[in-house]
Amino acid sequence: MEKGSNGSLLEVNNIEVVYNDIIQVLRGVSLKVETGSIVALLGTNGAGKTTTLRAISGLLKPENGFVREGYVRFNGHDITNSLGTQAVGLGAVLVPEGRRVFKHLTVDENIRVGSIIRRDAARRIRDDHALMYDHFPRLRHISNRLAGYCSGGEQQMIAIARALMAGPRMLMLDEPSLGLAPLLVSEIFSNIEKINRELNATILVVEQNAKIALGISHYAYIMESGKIVLEGESRELQENPDVKEFYMGLTQGGGRKSFKQVKSYKRRKRWM
Repeated sequence: MEKGSNGSLLEVNNIEVVYNDIIQVLRGVSLKVETGSIVALLGTNGAGKTTTLRAISGLLKPENGFVREGYVRFNGHDITNSLGTQAVGLGAVLVPEGRRVFKHLTVDENIRVGSIIRRDAARRIRDDHALMYDHFPRLRHISNRLAGYCSGGEQQMIAIARALMAGPRMLMLDEPSLGLAPLLVSEIFSNIEKINRELNATILVVEQNAKIALGISHYAYIMESGKIVLEGESRELQENPDVKEFYMGLTQGGGRKSFKQVKSYKRRKRWM
């Protein structure tokens, strides 16, 4: 994998994103992703995480959005307000929220679809295809099943395997834990960690489950109201009292607060 001109594979610099020329969603968002790392982008629903991914992956224009200020640079190329085809061509591949598989194709056909854009040797593509079943052994036993009849966890694995078949320089995952049972969430994130470690894959993961995302990532950013409000090494953020309080629901005494209690908590966060 190649690095960008400044040593980062991805650089998002002070971007403002506007929809329909009037609705500002992102306000001066900046982040970097180093080659070979896992970076987590955390925050509650509506914080601007998905919009940030759309700005990177070239999916703003179909939603009548655009980057009004700042820039997005990937692998040394300016992809600000580019189309999704350009981002994918450069190796920035998104697994969108919602486990979007081709329901009327088999599991194996879904995985193979990801290699359509590749122009490298057929043998290498075959090797990568076999590798997907090594990373997701659960799929090996259902390779001929229609994807629409697979469970939510299996569909998430299919979507990730399909994206990996495109040979990405950076894999972007939007809420991979959404709607999954805890055991499946653990399996999905274990797979993500394994893919990063064994394939040296660069991964940017957007997630609401701060505890599990911080557990596998190297660096993390926390978003609120369209802004980055906190960033740092993941292991340090795991020990941050405000992160524990507001994103893990943990109190100083080791207990767990309900969502209602956290929302009504009177002390303002130190970053606000």
